[in-house]
Amino acid sequence: MIAFRIDRRSGVATYLQLVHQVRQALRLGVLEPGDRLPTAREVVEAVAVNPNTVLRAYRELERDGLVEPRPGQGTFVRRSLARPAAAADSPLRAEAAAWVGRARAAGLEREDVAALTASVLDEAFPPPDPPSPFIPAPRPPRPHTQQTHTQEEDT
Repeated sequence: MIAFRIDRRSGVATYLQLVHQVRQALRLGVLEPGDRLPTAREVVEAVAVNPNTVLRAYRELERDGLVEPRPGQGTFVRRSLARPAAAADSPLRAEAAAWVGRARAAGLEREDVAALTASVLDEAFPPPDPPSPFIPAPRPPRPHTQQTHTQEEDT
């Protein structure tokens, strides 16, 4: 089962932190289809958040097709995001752990490692080009019709 943690200083909305943690657990294979997420009450007791915050996070995950509520039973994982290369026992994970160990040994702090990793990720996975802004075509001028009226029409 997943254990949530909330960073109140992160600037990220609490419900989004919950969503990101579930997604990460799904990517790493910590959560698998059929697993039950903690109830809103369990999350509230563990991390002291409003129950509506937990429900909002679970609704977003449901909208994304990742979880499904079962009345009277709880919220269950519907599908996984895991890839074998990212599994806990994968060679890539072992290499990443060794690299982080070397970075710590070199004196880098967590924030340094995060910045370096983000930089490398941005180089390897450049963001897509933003869509071109929609600029509507100018409307052709309306034909100008002249109305003439005579003095007889006014009377």
